[in-house]
Amino acid sequence: MWSDTLLLAERAALLRLAMWAAASVVAGTAVFALLAVRRMRSPLLDGFALQMVIWGTIGVARVLEGMGALTPRDLSAATRLDRWVWLLTGLDVGLVAVGATVAITGWLLGRRLGVIGAGIGVIVQGAALFALDARFATILSGLV
Repeated sequence: MWSDTLLLAERAALLRLAMWAAASVVAGTAVFALLAVRRMRSPLLDGFALQMVIWGTIGVARVLEGMGALTPRDLSAATRLDRWVWLLTGLDVGLVAVGATVAITGWLLGRRLGVIGAGIGVIVQGAALFALDARFATILSGLV
C-alpha cells in the first residue's frame, strides 16, 4: 500500500508539471503570435516568450520521461527519489539566481531588453519549478 501511495504522488507531481509545461508553451507561443499579428517588435517580450517555450518544452520532455519510468518503488528507490527531488529543488533556486543575474547583466550592459526578458523568463520558470518540486519534496518527506 505504501508504494501505491508513493506512485500516485509521483504521478500527481508529473501531472502538475505537465500542466505548467503546457501552459508555458501555450503562453510563450501566444506572445509570439500576438506580436506577429500586431506586427510589433518587442525584444523584452521576445526574450521572455522564448524562455517560456524552451523551458515548457523541457518540462514536457521531463514529464514524458518520468511517466514512462513510473513503477512502484521500494524504500531504497524512494529514498533516492526523495534526494533527487530535493536536489532539483535546490537547482531551481540556482535557476532563479541565474535568471536574475542574466536580467541584471542585460540591464547593466546597455539596457538590452531581449536579455532582460530572457532573464525574467528564467526567473519565472525557476520559481514555478521550485514551487512544484518543493511541494513534491515535502510530500515525499512525509512518505519516506
